Amino acid sequence: MNNISKIQDQIVGAELTILGALKKMDEVKKKLLFVFEGDSFDCLLTIGDIQRAIIRNVPLTESIAAILDRKKIYAYAGQPLEEISNVMFRENIDCMPVLDEQRRIVDVLFWADVFQQPQPQPHRKLNLPVVIMAGGKGTRLRPLTNVLPKPLIPIGEKTILEEIMDQFEGIGCRKFYMSVNYKSDMMRFYIDQLPHHYDIEFFEEPRPLGTIGSVALLKNKIKTPFFVSNCDIIIDQDYCDVYDYHCENRNDLTIVTAMKTIKIPYGVIQTAENGLMTSLQEKPESTYMINTGVYILNPELIDEIPEGEFFHITHLMAKVQQRGGRIGCFPVSEHAWRDMGEWPEYLRMIQVL
Repeated sequence: MNNISKIQDQIVGAELTILGALKKMDEVKKKLLFVFEGDSFDCLLTIGDIQRAIIRNVPLTESIAAILDRKKIYAYAGQPLEEISNVMFRENIDCMPVLDEQRRIVDVLFWADVFQQPQPQPHRKLNLPVVIMAGGKGTRLRPLTNVLPKPLIPIGEKTILEEIMDQFEGIGCRKFYMSVNYKSDMMRFYIDQLPHHYDIEFFEEPRPLGTIGSVALLKNKIKTPFFVSNCDIIIDQDYCDVYDYHCENRNDLTIVTAMKTIKIPYGVIQTAENGLMTSLQEKPESTYMINTGVYILNPELIDEIPEGEFFHITHLMAKVQQRGGRIGCFPVSEHAWRDMGEWPEYLRMIQVL
């Protein structure tokens, strides 16, 4: 069966910008694009290629031709299927273009077609603690949070808390520490009734202590790098890649960031002296790297969080920077980050799920 028709919405030109490629991936809900130079296939572009480019500070306006990894593995017409499937299995390749002598795509092989079963997840697992900040009142989601604590709000057949913990368990993270305050008894009761047993240690804020202040209560308990996650977001990202970046870059703290594009729906005017117009830009866009609410912290940072004080993650970032520490940013696309903090975002999240 020829699968070329399946990739039509993933074909882009090499002149496309990095930002344009990110938007295209979000649009087609795929993390892989097929890059063509004219009518000829050039290279595959993955979300990893884009993330590495952003980390290197390559401008988002740069064309994707500048960041392509041409060492990727492809199959060729006439190559035995068994040989191709062995390569796909060994390298855990989901999508394998088949090229002719002129590097034209004659077919595309997908894992499910070749092996007739879902692609296995990578065997490498992390065994890192996860701290979930679940003590807030969720006031922006009232009146729903008058009844339920925000972590127990359903999104599909599960609560958002279960979705978050299941994602971390999927990469081998089993130990959870949960900072609670508002309706904590309800959360404990709900989790106790679940058929799936999560290894959770609750710790309770005596009063609201900010976005990271309660983590001071974990001093002497965590000895390795650990994840911190807000309780109202889901990110479509393999956190193993984030951890690799954290270690390779020798960061003290790593922030998972999202590339957020803001479009002004009006013409923007620049003026000079006497109010004379110098330029008019119709509906301009600006892209920013924003904080998603997921982090990796080295354990030593717990000692820098004052005990019993109101303390935000931004305060901790300032302390790290002031002493010359390293704060890294690992980027994901705008639609890879789903936030449930307010009603419009919550309604979009449940539509996606």
